Amino acid sequence: MFTQTLNNIPLTFETTSTVFSPTCIDKGTLAMLQAVDLSPADKLLDLGCGYGIVGIYAAKCIGEQNIVMSDSNKKCIELSKKNAETNGVSGVKIIQSDGFKDIDDKDFTLILSNPPYHVNFSVPKHFIEKGFNRLQIGGKMFMVTKRKDWYKNKFTAIFGGVKILEIDGYFVFCAEKRGMQYANVKLTTKKAAKPKPQPKKGKTPAAYKASRS
Repeated sequence: MFTQTLNNIPLTFETTSTVFSPTCIDKGTLAMLQAVDLSPADKLLDLGCGYGIVGIYAAKCIGEQNIVMSDSNKKCIELSKKNAETNGVSGVKIIQSDGFKDIDDKDFTLILSNPPYHVNFSVPKHFIEKGFNRLQIGGKMFMVTKRKDWYKNKFTAIFGGVKILEIDGYFVFCAEKRGMQYANVKLTTKKAAKPKPQPKKGKTPAAYKASRS
């Protein structure tokens, strides 16, 4: 367990040695939170919440009723629920889910994520693609990573653009949803088939064919 003050808000977290950054708030999360402006009008998803830092901090800032937290790890969910209660925001919604599989909520204004760095890109690919679908128009997705190029290309392909901040050796990506479709998906329509010439009145099809030869 540790206590750390974030923007004058004291936070206490119970952790275990098996979770990411068990002794303090990691620098990547701190970098991401520096880039985010929170409002009481927000509906926020802490995607891959770990033991609950982002969601619990946000709940203290803008109200627990506005927060959804999720993680695929059962132990992280247990710790998040304990830590939410410890920090006086037990009303946050905490869901065990593999990505978006078991999350029914949508129309988020903010989705924040600090995905694992050691895995292949399948996890952030799912987060970015499905996260776009769950944002409302004008909603923003923030993600912090140690890598730049793949994330820049992926966000641009899905959102049409991305703002990148470099803070304390981390890249913080911010992409805004401006339409209902992925930016790299274009609607295509099949060309209408040209109508076949019709036989002139009084001629059989065979006679018509012969007259054209």
